[in-house]
Amino acid sequence: MITSKFNTFFYHEDLMVGYNALSNEFIIIDKELFELYKAAVNEKNISGLEEIHPSFFNHIKDRGFIIDKNVDEIKSIKEMVTTIDEDDEAYQLIINPTMNCNFKCWYCYETHIKDSKMSSITIDKIISFINKILENKNLKKFHLSWFGGEPLLYYDKTILPILQKIHPLFKLKNIEFSSNFTTNGLLINENILADCTLFGIDHFQITLDGHRERHNKVRFINKERGSYDEIVNNIKLTLKSRINVTVRINISEETLNDKVTEIINDFSDLSLENRKFLIFSFHKVWQEEKNIEKEMSKLIDKFKTHKLSTQTIDEIDHVRNPCYADKKNQATINYNGEVFKCTARDFKSENREGILQNDGSVLWNEKYYERMNIKFKNKPCLNCKILPICNGSCSQLALENKNEEYCVHDFDEDKKTTLVKNMFLNALN
Repeated sequence: MITSKFNTFFYHEDLMVGYNALSNEFIIIDKELFELYKAAVNEKNISGLEEIHPSFFNHIKDRGFIIDKNVDEIKSIKEMVTTIDEDDEAYQLIINPTMNCNFKCWYCYETHIKDSKMSSITIDKIISFINKILENKNLKKFHLSWFGGEPLLYYDKTILPILQKIHPLFKLKNIEFSSNFTTNGLLINENILADCTLFGIDHFQITLDGHRERHNKVRFINKERGSYDEIVNNIKLTLKSRINVTVRINISEETLNDKVTEIINDFSDLSLENRKFLIFSFHKVWQEEKNIEKEMSKLIDKFKTHKLSTQTIDEIDHVRNPCYADKKNQATINYNGEVFKCTARDFKSENREGILQNDGSVLWNEKYYERMNIKFKNKPCLNCKILPICNGSCSQLALENKNEEYCVHDFDEDKKTTLVKNMFLNALN
């Protein structure tokens, strides 16, 4: 027997916590048992634990901390990734109805195109595309995301006609259908929320850029009119409709210096029932170069103490719950019929990975095939203790670093351990 490559240990309240990233199992043991484990490791005699403490030996063996020396853990991860990424029972489609937006946020990576909206021809192609997906007899789940630009700008002329056409098709075939919006939240109204109930829309992601004053400097309708209060009211309206809302809080040094914790007060009037549908997600804006992780962690703790659910992008299991762009059965269709995978970069024509054809099929190009074969090419990942939950984060980062070794955690073992510790603490809450 040998130890797994994917073990992490850390202290918590005078006890030792262990985590195996491949089995995704935590264990809690006292210091004496951990010292016994360390001694067996140092003496290269893991099997000897079975004679000294058989129950402890079986406990850590059953949870993947020790394995047979002939087990190929890397192979196991590759097989797991292939099974998940090539899942034929689910499809995720993302549609950008427009690349125009009613805000001009300073950090946005997208190129906003005024008057960009989907033509009736492209709408027909999308409906044909979805009909082709429905030909897959293994399909059990279909998820449709609306992105952009601000997708609700052309709700009546683009989104509603597509939903009216396709929603009955999924009901007819008894395929689970769900849909969500990534929106700034300003244009949400009761009519849209009523349609959500009819057409299986169960989630909104809405962004706040700090508290009122800071947010209104970044996301404003005009110089005299901010958007914070209207957006907060629309979030609450959505929650009352029993629709899930992820409030994404973009964090920069300026946001942390703002009265960001006062956001908590603005949601203090929510009922316990409505709070079930709300989660706050904290994201460091990509232009922020300073290390603000500790300050972010303190901020998150404050939200938790007020019984508000939270998450960060680092807590996501990128292998068992990989980025949508990593999956074979996924596409992002732009308003002009160009097809991409990742939504976290711009939608310039030179970066497209395919184009929607008249019959609803997609003509993929070499960029697509390179993406789908990029995983497990980064050598440091193959020797990393959190490979089974990170794997270099996503295919987009792998593509952008394909000619050099990289680590999304800066090759810092303490950062990796902190990530695991936060996973454990969140599991306790």
